[in-house]
Amino acid sequence: MKINSKHIFIVDGIGAIISAFLLGIVLTKFEYVFGMPKLVLQVLSLAALIMALHVFVSFFLLKNNWSNYLKVLAIVNIFYCCATIVLVIYFFNVLTVWGLWYFIIELIVVLLLSRIEMKNVPE
Repeated sequence: MKINSKHIFIVDGIGAIISAFLLGIVLTKFEYVFGMPKLVLQVLSLAALIMALHVFVSFFLLKNNWSNYLKVLAIVNIFYCCATIVLVIYFFNVLTVWGLWYFIIELIVVLLLSRIEMKNVPE
């Protein structure tokens, strides 16, 4: 199923803002509930915020060839997921069940989005 590349950009940017908010505000405030150290959450939040900024700047500056940027966006999302997996493994013994579930759900959502982005890149 092909989706308008411009719409995928917006979905990705909104998702990055939601991730940045959840990681940087909610999870850090309730670090004891999730278990991931505050500094790690802040770094992940910053990465998501930078990605959101990049997506929205690209959205307003790009006029065409949206699909060419989807591949890069998908790859960056996959790298984010890899970094998250490494951090979850490293901090596994301090993560709570709630923290583990948060990161599993986030990984599923970001990987599904990356798959949609890759499927919408012209061959």
